[in-house]
Amino acid sequence: MQAVLYVCHGTRDGEGKAQVAEFMELSMPKISVPIQEYSFLELAKPAIEDGILRCIERGATKIAVQPLLLFSAGHAKRDIPRQIAEMQKQFPNLSFSYGQPFGVHDAMVDILIDRMLEKQPEIKKSARILLVGRGSSDPDVKRYFHEIETRLMQKTSVSNISTCYLAACEPNVDEGLAAVMEDEKAEQIFIIPYLLFTGILMKRLERMVSSLSHVNHKLFLCRQLHDHSNLVSLLKERVFEAVEKR
Repeated sequence: MQAVLYVCHGTRDGEGKAQVAEFMELSMPKISVPIQEYSFLELAKPAIEDGILRCIERGATKIAVQPLLLFSAGHAKRDIPRQIAEMQKQFPNLSFSYGQPFGVHDAMVDILIDRMLEKQPEIKKSARILLVGRGSSDPDVKRYFHEIETRLMQKTSVSNISTCYLAACEPNVDEGLAAVMEDEKAEQIFIIPYLLFTGILMKRLERMVSSLSHVNHKLFLCRQLHDHSNLVSLLKERVFEAVEKR
């Protein structure tokens, strides 16, 4: 019997865990796989091993492991495959397939536009957009964000788009915020967290922007991505690809 195990990054933040649960409750009924469980890479339970054991207990003979991650970086390239390989040794008769993260996709860019429109009914060409990523030591992450910037520019006609990172990459978020605050020509400044769910990093960003917004009323902090219908649709697509993979 086919199962899918979703693997989230994980957080110690209770609100973040609740958002993961809400997203799973929203997504699972729309995905036609008989056994569905979710787990976390770190900082929260159930762990991947526990999720796989739960799938087996429910009768799984095939498990598609689907990362709930934005990009193919360190976790997706190394950590999850390593744990799959360890479980494969324990259960040699079990068939595993491995899905792709959400990746760079127009559906994701459209979420960013909707998040801006939630704050302002019109996005002006003179706007300034700052994407805020989690950050990673994997050099591919900056390349992914550059492509997202390009697609966002094409869809909005906003030319001044940049990215900063909450950890492990430069420019850091302090530098990114300082740069946009110095832009006196921008009629709107959108800060868009490129994060799936809330957590410690998101709340840190909220505090930083709150400390600046009282001196700049053109500053708009957008919501993270987690409950957008595009995300559910793209997840469904990624699961289908993983289930069909041989």
